[in-house]
Amino acid sequence: MKPQNKLFTGLLTLVFLLPAYNGFSQAHPKGDLGIAVNYFISNNKIPSLMVKVKTKVDGRFQNVAGISLKLFLDKDTVGKFIAKVVTNDAGEATAYIPSSLKSQWGNALKHTFVATFDGNSKYEAAKGDVTVAKAKILIDAGNDKTVTATVLEMKDTSWVPVKGVDVVLAIKRMDADLTINDKPTFTTDSTGKASGDFKRDTIPGDAKGNITLVAKVLDNDQYGNLSIEKAVPWGAKFTMLNTFDKRTLFATRNKAPIWIQLIAYSIMFTVWGILIYLVFNVFKIKKLGEDKIS
Repeated sequence: MKPQNKLFTGLLTLVFLLPAYNGFSQAHPKGDLGIAVNYFISNNKIPSLMVKVKTKVDGRFQNVAGISLKLFLDKDTVGKFIAKVVTNDAGEATAYIPSSLKSQWGNALKHTFVATFDGNSKYEAAKGDVTVAKAKILIDAGNDKTVTATVLEMKDTSWVPVKGVDVVLAIKRMDADLTINDKPTFTTDSTGKASGDFKRDTIPGDAKGNITLVAKVLDNDQYGNLSIEKAVPWGAKFTMLNTFDKRTLFATRNKAPIWIQLIAYSIMFTVWGILIYLVFNVFKIKKLGEDKIS
């Protein structure tokens, strides 16, 4: 091979190899995760944590699924371990505080919940936490249909009323809670109480007219999320009507309304009549053609 050809071949090889070399030498940067820890306690019983993981893509936050997190009470050490969770498609994961941490739970008036992520090939290691004080919420329903919620915080060895906490007073429903009147929230006074008048008299209840009242503190900076429920007979009694043997839109075929049957049969007879007429005309045309040939 001539020296000029060798030089040309070498330069051409170098041109093709340089982009590949740059691709291998420059590793794709890892993304950053944001971890939000939320504290929940329902009916003043076992508390739970809900962790939400997001990342920023093209200036917008997106939920991240499949992230393995370790949850701890106060410190990320073995003796403080709560649970290991993995985020779902909504970027969320939930865990309850185990009974093994009951003694440590009772030793302090405030606790910090820590969520840690060790990192992987796509994301850097990350950590999130939330600090909450021990609190509880009570609910009472008066004979005059007044709903009262009381928010208390544990200080020293006693429960102390808390002023200035926004409370939602609502009726528990299947899709979303419905407030007891047009006011969205109520604020506790110096006695820790927040009250509102029940204005949903026509709301359906069960067979006995029972509905479930709910008092909630949502995303409070000091206490997290608190909720409590109470059943009261303030709803309209729900009586189930059996229409199985009556003509209704949702009945069996032979119990369908007469007007629906008439429409259905009319359409069916009309379609079949047109088809039969067309077939008859085809045979008629064929016969006319045969007669003309003969």
